Amino acid sequence: MSSQPLLPLPDKPRLIGIARLASEGESLREGHNVEYFTLPAKSLLNRCVSNRQMPFTWTINPYRGCEFGCRYCYARYTHEFMEMRDGMEFEQKIYVKQHAAGLLRHDLHRVKPDEAIALGTATDPYQPAERRYEVTRGILEEFARHRGFELGIVTKSNLIVRDLELLKEVAKTNRLSVHITVTTLDVELARILEPRAPRPDLRIDAVRELSQAGLRVGVSCSPVVPGITDAPKDLECVIRAAAEAGADYVFANPLFLKPCSAAVFLPFLAQNFPHLAESYRQRYQDRAFLPPAYAKRLSHLVTHLREKYKMTRAHRRERPPFATKWPVQAFDEQLNLF
Repeated sequence: MSSQPLLPLPDKPRLIGIARLASEGESLREGHNVEYFTLPAKSLLNRCVSNRQMPFTWTINPYRGCEFGCRYCYARYTHEFMEMRDGMEFEQKIYVKQHAAGLLRHDLHRVKPDEAIALGTATDPYQPAERRYEVTRGILEEFARHRGFELGIVTKSNLIVRDLELLKEVAKTNRLSVHITVTTLDVELARILEPRAPRPDLRIDAVRELSQAGLRVGVSCSPVVPGITDAPKDLECVIRAAAEAGADYVFANPLFLKPCSAAVFLPFLAQNFPHLAESYRQRYQDRAFLPPAYAKRLSHLVTHLREKYKMTRAHRRERPPFATKWPVQAFDEQLNLF
């Protein structure tokens, strides 16, 4: 482990808050243009302050930054809090939160009985760093010592099955749901859009294993990328695979582009899908969200496909006694988030 601190860039104002903490983190290792740093933290729970209606009150992100490098990722802005303005640094400089389990133990008294916690909203909790540092596993071990909490996990990684037995322990006394993101089953397209995320078939396999273990698991098709992943036949492939794998639910939300995300995604689009570049510039000009009409059409299509593959409430299996209400909201308020 290197003992050299990451110092603030020259000719910039003195850093404060999380920017200062990030600048003082120790470099853990470097590989294929990705660096890992320690990040001291004072708290692990973050209160969700989004203006959009969310099915959770609190968020936990074991890491800052995400190595998967999804071209559309909305969370790149989180590195700006650390005075990193280059959107690519989000996937190249990964910060590992220290003493996470102890921080969580100290924080959980802040959570009221009706407040849900989301694990992995701005960075994937099972990205490659987790294989070595096991911050997410430590968090789950802490939850397994408690009861009565509502926890939803969002990931693109089949690494989650490593913690299958631990997840079952958490679910015995807490309300738990796992949300596996699958935007396309086309392996080559997924490699372009999500270059370092596990293959989509491996994610579907993870859904199957979690379902067979009796856990509440569903598939998020989000984001649906206009002109790239929104063809009805492509969405049907994902939803059929989810149903066959035993998923309890499926939901989808259209792509939205914050300025920091657009700065990465639009050049990517011009290079890989040039025929769509002008359409995107017009549709997302001065806005992060598509017009409601697109979301409405998508909602009707996904509703139809859920009914076709018997993934509606009437057909769903009996819920485990401690299943979270989060997926129910995803069903009933689909696309309202965006």
